Amino acid sequence: MPRAPQRHHRRWLRPAAVAAAALTAWTAAPSAAAPLPPDGTRPAHCSRIDAAKVPGAARQQASCLDELTTAGTVASGHTDPADWAGLTPEGLATPRGVPGIQIDGYFPDTSTTNTNHGWNHDSQFVIRLPDHWNGGLVVSGAPGVREQYANDRAFGDWAVSQGYAFAATDKGATSATFHRDGEAPGDALAEGNHRVTQLTRAARQVVARRYQRPPTRTLAMGMSNGGYLVRWQLENHPELYDGGVDWEGTLWRTEGPNLLTFLPPALRHYPAYAAGGAGAEQAHRAMKAAGYPAGSEFLWPFHHQYYWDLTQRIYREELDPEFDGATEAGTPFCAPGTPACDADYAYADRPGKVRKAVAKIALTGRIGKPLISFHGTYDVLLPISRSSDVYAQLARREGRGHLHRYYRVEAGTHVDSLADAFPGRVRPLVPCHRSAAAALERWLDHGVRPPSSRTLKLPEGAGPEKLLTHCPLNG
Repeated sequence: MPRAPQRHHRRWLRPAAVAAAALTAWTAAPSAAAPLPPDGTRPAHCSRIDAAKVPGAARQQASCLDELTTAGTVASGHTDPADWAGLTPEGLATPRGVPGIQIDGYFPDTSTTNTNHGWNHDSQFVIRLPDHWNGGLVVSGAPGVREQYANDRAFGDWAVSQGYAFAATDKGATSATFHRDGEAPGDALAEGNHRVTQLTRAARQVVARRYQRPPTRTLAMGMSNGGYLVRWQLENHPELYDGGVDWEGTLWRTEGPNLLTFLPPALRHYPAYAAGGAGAEQAHRAMKAAGYPAGSEFLWPFHHQYYWDLTQRIYREELDPEFDGATEAGTPFCAPGTPACDADYAYADRPGKVRKAVAKIALTGRIGKPLISFHGTYDVLLPISRSSDVYAQLARREGRGHLHRYYRVEAGTHVDSLADAFPGRVRPLVPCHRSAAAALERWLDHGVRPPSSRTLKLPEGAGPEKLLTHCPLNG
């Protein structure tokens, strides 16, 4: 079925049980580049700004910044706090003192959901080039349906503070209407893979021009949908990367499991569980059978209110738009149990063309470069037993287990800001990213293999401050 015509919509406002800022459609307009001194000389970090041209870009603008981290880019207009709202704990430290060049721009594209900078143009990217370069490059794609600044707090700040050049893409389509992009089901999601490949190739050239030598290490990093992109890149373009870090990556498998197999049972059974009464125990068993682990029940109300229905609907619209026809923006989601509602969606019963759409984005586990994955055991958006557990099995089955390390983080959930809402019950995953990145560096540079794959137990008696800074991979 042809996709609905493309049209301009306001950006999707992420749910904000953990951050009021997520309810604000704040769009940053970049400030002008730092002015030149009266004598015409350039600051040190502007010395090669003219060489920082992005090959293939339809538009780009470079700015000399005294601060490339969010400690400065929020005020200068070179990031969008709404894009990363709710993804990290409130107490996450912000590194400072990273001057350099930032390039904002976009590649040729026909869709217009990304309104950043007033461009109304998708395939937007950001590239940051710190003055003090460590020789490496980190490339990422946005999680969920967010935009190119979504990783800034989670690991973009960390990357530039460590001396990495950093590049990120919006994946080519954003917002809850991303599924309107493309000519056929699955096209919009598949475009995300292409955009990361495109940006990686371009960013490697930008780095070589800016620093007058190519990067010695190129790493793919991402969370959620961004973690999926890491996996796909290492499976399909390992020649572009030296390794990757996968933070709770989404799993797409043609025959399942995937989002469309485990979200409908949650929509179907949670209301009966929440209502109590005679059917509650049976509904509880059904939820656990669908992958939602015992002990995570305190997280279910938030996800039922904000995530499950919306996530199921927009990704089903992308991959199976004929189920109930494309919904227009603003149409309320149907209530569980009503005809053609996604709570009653049964992936196994859908026509073969739905699997054909999923096949465009399916993962195999055949990674060609070292990959470190980690995932929270209390993830109730992408249940670990239906996602990363399965991907680890795929990698081993394909004979790639020697390239993969996988850490199950006890009590971690899908968005780290929930650690603020449930202190001591939810473990933030951001320190696990730092540990994984350091372990990957040692693996690549010195041949020191990370600790074997394992479950990282929640430390007894550890307070929120320690949990925010410690995640040893040796358990």
